[in-house]
Amino acid sequence: METTGMSLKRGCVVVEDSDSVAPAEETKKPKIAECCLTKGQDGVEDDCVPSSENEPGLPEAGVAGKGDKNSSAEVEEEEEDGLSEEEEKEEEEPESFADMMKHGLTELDVGITKFVSSHQGFSGILKERYSDFVVHEIGKDGRISHLDDLSVPVDEEDPSEDVFTILTAEEKQQLEELQLFKNKETSVAIEVIEDTKEKRTAIHQAIKALFPGLETKTEDREGKKYVVAYHAAGKKALANPRKHSWPKSRGSYCHFVLYKKNKDTMDAINVLSKYLRVKPNIFSYMGTKDKRAITVQEIAVLKISAQRLAHLNKCLMNFKLGNFSYQKTPLKLGELQGNHFTVVLRNITGTDEQVQQAMNSLKEIGFINYYGMQRFGTTSVPTYQVGRAILQNSWTEVMDLILKPRSGAEKGYLVKCREEWAKTKDPDAALKKLPVKRGVEGQLLRGLSRYGMKNIVSAFGIIPRNNRLMYIHSYQSYVWNNMVSKRIEDYGLKPVPGDLVLKGATATYIEEDDVHNYSIHDVVMPLPGFDVIYPKHKISEAYREMLTADNLDIDNMRHKIRDYSLSGAYRKIIIRPQNVSWEVVAYDDPKIPLLNTDVDKLEGKPPPVFASEGKYRALKMDFSLPPSTYATMAIREVLKRDTSIKKQTQLNTTWLR
Repeated sequence: METTGMSLKRGCVVVEDSDSVAPAEETKKPKIAECCLTKGQDGVEDDCVPSSENEPGLPEAGVAGKGDKNSSAEVEEEEEDGLSEEEEKEEEEPESFADMMKHGLTELDVGITKFVSSHQGFSGILKERYSDFVVHEIGKDGRISHLDDLSVPVDEEDPSEDVFTILTAEEKQQLEELQLFKNKETSVAIEVIEDTKEKRTAIHQAIKALFPGLETKTEDREGKKYVVAYHAAGKKALANPRKHSWPKSRGSYCHFVLYKKNKDTMDAINVLSKYLRVKPNIFSYMGTKDKRAITVQEIAVLKISAQRLAHLNKCLMNFKLGNFSYQKTPLKLGELQGNHFTVVLRNITGTDEQVQQAMNSLKEIGFINYYGMQRFGTTSVPTYQVGRAILQNSWTEVMDLILKPRSGAEKGYLVKCREEWAKTKDPDAALKKLPVKRGVEGQLLRGLSRYGMKNIVSAFGIIPRNNRLMYIHSYQSYVWNNMVSKRIEDYGLKPVPGDLVLKGATATYIEEDDVHNYSIHDVVMPLPGFDVIYPKHKISEAYREMLTADNLDIDNMRHKIRDYSLSGAYRKIIIRPQNVSWEVVAYDDPKIPLLNTDVDKLEGKPPPVFASEGKYRALKMDFSLPPSTYATMAIREVLKRDTSIKKQTQLNTTWLR
């Protein structure tokens, strides 16, 4: 069935369930955080001064920053240059988003071609507001995470609230520079004005609570009392919260619910770590949540008190932390059961009957479990092409694909960097065009500068491991999407002999006399690799043909560089969402929120009141999905529309600025 266009707003298309967890081949590209924390952006108050430490390197998924020997934090610390006036101007007057996205991909380009339902499609606007797309994590116990309690557990061992206000901004700056070894001083002395024992104690507590790794002592100098801060244990102290200051009776990890808007999980953790003055690798989580949404998920942090975390609620906009508890263990990536989505599609054109048919089909049959468009990048160089070149061992092509000029949505300085590279093939000259050097392009150029053009493999290895693997996982996803479309084209929505099903973690074939014991919801298909089997029907040959056309040997998916050896995985071809419900509501004002968030409820806002008749109609739907499935693909099935950004630009879509 041919796909048509969906009416969506600018920047409101890229939505996923936001968890890309087990199996390993289904790991999502983590986003590189660049938190420019200025007053107003994250709502900074005077007593909430963020660390001015350079941005930490991109953390591993699951436990942020976890021991990746190639992480950018360990390669070298960068001083970021500010944007030049010319670049700032370019930021203000970009090429129109719609024009840039004309060069992107369509669903057809990445193998997304089939639907399972028979209803007639209709249009609707997805994510006109962030509150139109709300994601609540479902924990391993099946409980849906909600932010509904901002109270701090009472603990006699917590310091008083004075710790957050007793130090001046200038004193905090000096202490931070001492903590981060940014000057030659070995200590900072703070005079105790209006000296009392209580005042001295509060200053000692404030320094130890806000600047892990610093010790304090009281000294008399010329008749005045000073609290002197100094380093306890060298540079390692910053990464390891002070062990002796944590009550023995309390679990080592503070678990909390994080509510965030318009920030992905890694960005959020980098912001929190910056304000807490700790490394991001002390945070852990079960799944990464997408940026363009309101999301609610559980986070754990090592030896940071609920009191300190709750104080961030006064400092940061677009974040809320609550539901604090102390536990003995961190969180692990993949431990979640999935996510619950509340989605509003505005200004729908479908009749009530069409909506009913579409939602009943989603509830009863489900949708094809395609990898969504965000898996493949937003420019004219899809990530799967880079992945294919890695698997082919074509390292010059890998370098060219990442660095060459391309059409698509990119910042002006990146365009200039690419042009410089095309002209000179000089990594240092190209690097000079980049004010922000932590993107993949900057990391690769830095690697080429260090290792030279004849050692592209080592240069590429400077990119954090998760980002490198994202490319080959994208290629696997590209193959899988194409093969599933072919499987549904050839055999329809019923199991057939030779299909694969999972028994535990092991794939087995459906035999002729066993077909009646299975449904299409049991059928899985492999992501290509050395440790999977393929169906025993003509789709097996289709896999072989596709990989052969890409100069890859399906019988030898081991790479001479171990990181790039693909073991493969299995993925269900049809997903049936759970807990599906929906309603059509009428409204007159396109700007009004159509659902209440957790924060709205905490603030006591009344739920939206809908008109019985209105200028516009919206479809509100709720559903739960397992990890590593894409909510956009469920919405695509309801609307019967192409979810790619490129397709909407061809329809003269009105884009939000």
